[in-house]
Formats: sequence, structure tokens, C-alpha cells
Amino acid sequence: MKVLVQGKGRTKIKKMAETALKGLGFDDRELSVLLTGNAEVRELNREYRGKDKPTDVLSFPMGDAYLLGDIVISTEKAASQAIEFGVSFDEEMARLLVHGLLHLAGYDHVKGGRQARKMKDKEEELMGLLRAGRLI
Repeated sequence: MKVLVQGKGRTKIKKMAETALKGLGFDDRELSVLLTGNAEVRELNREYRGKDKPTDVLSFPMGDAYLLGDIVISTEKAASQAIEFGVSFDEEMARLLVHGLLHLAGYDHVKGGRQARKMKDKEEELMGLLRAGRLI
């Protein structure tokens, strides 16, 4: 497993990503995570999703057996959402990382229903692993 993280706070995010990847059975995959601000996330969101606003997390699947993909997290959004949701910054960062990772793994919540429930359940399972490992 190889996890590449760029940005402030990368050591903790790398440990979180490694734990979540193991929880998904992706010990042999490679993942890239970029921790950045709203401006860069807004630019990527506009370019790849046609939405001219910042978002909290973006996922870019590679469609490769080994290279899982890229996750981009806005640390600014994470900080404001942590306050809004009444959780720690680390917990919100973990939730965004797990959410992005699940999208790369093929989970989807956009259509709602059973798929959304399945994704939410897996998100809670992986967050539990991160809590058990004292990463959040």
C-alpha cells in the first residue's frame, strides 16, 4: 500500500488513509491525497464538475487495478464544517477522507436509497476503525 499526502497535516491523514484502505481490503492500492484551501478546490470543482464554488472533498478515480485515485480535501471547508457539526477538526477531516475514499471504491450516495444507505453504513464502519486506532 502506498499513500501520498500533500499539504499541512499529512502525517495524520496518511495514517487515517492507511487504516481506511486496510478496512476496505485495499492493502495493495495506491492513493494520493491533496490537502488544500477553498480557492484550489473551487477551481477543480469548476473544471471537473461545472460547479463554480468550493466543496469539501473531491474524488478522482484512476480506473486502474493498482492506482485507486486522488482525493482533494479543502481544509478550510473541513474547519468550518467541524464547527457547524460540533465535531473536532480531525474527525471532520477523517469523515471527508473516508467519504472520498468510498467514492473511489465505487460507493455512491447521489441517487439516494439503498446505495446511499450502504455508503453511509460503510462510512460509519471505517470511522469506527479510525476511532479504535485512536486516530480521531
